[in-house]
Amino acid sequence: MTGRVNSGMLFAKGTPLVTGIPRFAVLAVMILVGTGCQPAAPPAPPKVQQTEGPFHVYPGDDIQRALDKAAAATGNRTVIVHEGTYGPRLRGFAFLSLTAPHDGVQLIADGDVTLSARPMLKSGPGEAAIVNHILYCGDGLTNRTLIQGFRLTGTDGFVCQERVPEESYGERTPSLRKGLFFFLDGGGLKLFGQSAPVFEQVTFVDNLTSLCGGGANVDQQGFNDEPIRFQNCLFLGNDCPGTGAAIDILEGTSVVVDNCLFVRNISNFGMDNLLAKFGLSYNSEHGSGAITVFANAKLKLTRSTFVDNWNGIDDRGTGNVIVGCIFRNNDQWDQSRPKGPYELDITDASGVKGCFIHGPVPDLQQTIDRTENRFDAPDPDFDESWVPRHPDYADVGFRPLKGQAEEIRRWRQLQP
Repeated sequence: MTGRVNSGMLFAKGTPLVTGIPRFAVLAVMILVGTGCQPAAPPAPPKVQQTEGPFHVYPGDDIQRALDKAAAATGNRTVIVHEGTYGPRLRGFAFLSLTAPHDGVQLIADGDVTLSARPMLKSGPGEAAIVNHILYCGDGLTNRTLIQGFRLTGTDGFVCQERVPEESYGERTPSLRKGLFFFLDGGGLKLFGQSAPVFEQVTFVDNLTSLCGGGANVDQQGFNDEPIRFQNCLFLGNDCPGTGAAIDILEGTSVVVDNCLFVRNISNFGMDNLLAKFGLSYNSEHGSGAITVFANAKLKLTRSTFVDNWNGIDDRGTGNVIVGCIFRNNDQWDQSRPKGPYELDITDASGVKGCFIHGPVPDLQQTIDRTENRFDAPDPDFDESWVPRHPDYADVGFRPLKGQAEEIRRWRQLQP
């Protein structure tokens, strides 16, 4: 028994006491019992630190801490982030960082999970971002690294050079160059170096940068034997004054994009300012697209849909593959460029096949094989998720996975 105890529980009325016991002994027992004295409880066992996954994160918890624990694990290295909105506590380079020790970690959303660039305790739409990038994927990540199911949103062009993750590049050190693009490019995602994670069912929505790559900027700097993969992703309403509003693919980078949707991603609106401030100019007449592919970069794009962007794709690479995609009315320009928008601006179009292309300027370079692609396709009759109802489109374009139709519908309702 613990606490204060009534002595009558031990010595009930009418119960004879054992004779031969001195009164002071009985009195001592009664005092001990009456005052609740008990033998000292054994010390609590030490709290065991979790060393194997899955590592669970709930609203208010620190995702980066869970990622670092998973990096140190030798078995299960999964981090499961449960439903809620998460944002940075401190201003800095990125909200979350995955570097070489995190290779093989799987970062998975459970339910509706938002990763925001806005402060964790102030995540309203009026709050300003306090990080350059929501997610930074550094050198040393392979396709064993997975990011799945998140919504990345809220960057607004904020820039600082604080809290940059420390990395060791080894023999690649002389080749990897951090410059202006390292800090200014890539709102939802900044990827740098020999890095090739997989992004599965991730939504890049309503991000803005001060230079390029509103949704994502990927820069492998020539260490591109393994491509970055975007699978079943949404790119909605990402903006930048420069190139590649949705995905900016820099020289020496390899990317695979499959079954993704690109809507209202706007590049180019600040090119005059970029020229004056940084001396940078690119595609000055017509501007860049939702995806920009620089020279010596690789893109394999399949089963995706581009609608209502400012331009579809500009591609200066060679031998790139664009198959089974829909490009329609990507003409949301602000007339700040001297010449109008286009669907595709591609130098080497030998890999463009099975695409349905429609707009005032479907093929800026006049390089696309019209026997391999359709320029006269009927109206696709898109539903609310930009899925075509017309039977001619049965085998082309984006198709939403579970939950994505609702994500798209909610975003559309918020548009002016």
